[in-house]
Amino acid sequence: MYIDSHAHLTSEQIFPIVDQVLERAKLQGLDVIVNICTDIDSLKKGIDLRARYPFVYNTASTTPHDVVQEGELFFPVVEKAAREGHLVAIGETGLDYFYEHSDKKTQQKYLSKYFALAKEVKLPVIFHCREAFEDLFDMANDEYAGLPAVLHCFTGTLEEAKQVLDRGWYLSISGIVTFKKSLQLQEVAKFVPLDRLFIETDSPYLAPQSKRGMQNEPSFICETAMMISSIKNIPVEEVAKATSANARAFFSF
Repeated sequence: MYIDSHAHLTSEQIFPIVDQVLERAKLQGLDVIVNICTDIDSLKKGIDLRARYPFVYNTASTTPHDVVQEGELFFPVVEKAAREGHLVAIGETGLDYFYEHSDKKTQQKYLSKYFALAKEVKLPVIFHCREAFEDLFDMANDEYAGLPAVLHCFTGTLEEAKQVLDRGWYLSISGIVTFKKSLQLQEVAKFVPLDRLFIETDSPYLAPQSKRGMQNEPSFICETAMMISSIKNIPVEEVAKATSANARAFFSF
């Protein structure tokens, strides 16, 4: 019924209890979980996890936060995994100028490298972007125009959402939309057409409103779907069906 399009199952927080997490996810109607791998250890575990749980699919890249420390080491590992068919997307890659744990030029360097890799291996891209949309859009216009992407855990403005959609990309909504003060994101969720929308948990982060303070997990995605159904005034089943169809088309599974 649901697809969690972005979860970190092989993170150090979730992996020790991943079997129980996946059991709870199945009980809540999740058909597929897309596992985001961000370093060598999480990717190795992700490949092993998929061998045990065929409804888990993997993506990989260094996040913009970590490209200074991890970028050079991890890129060839991602490239090899992509060529061997272990990945359904490249990501999460992108730009983050809010925290800027890695300097802007290094973030941009690796975004360019991942653009080139995605084009070469013909995989879509998952973007992380925070307070860097202008540069992201400019770089994509130059290096990735007309190609498939999704803005994961979108927290931008309505105008930035329109620019995402204008490029033919998808937009993914996390549990943040359930927070009482997330009025801007709720406006975005109302605006985005169902056929351009994903839902995600970004587990173990960003648990929805009723689970605040808890470690997030894919089984909690139902609350996000229910919030979107309320915002759009449509049945939750319609949200589940559309977002799942979008994810299947995007990731080709």
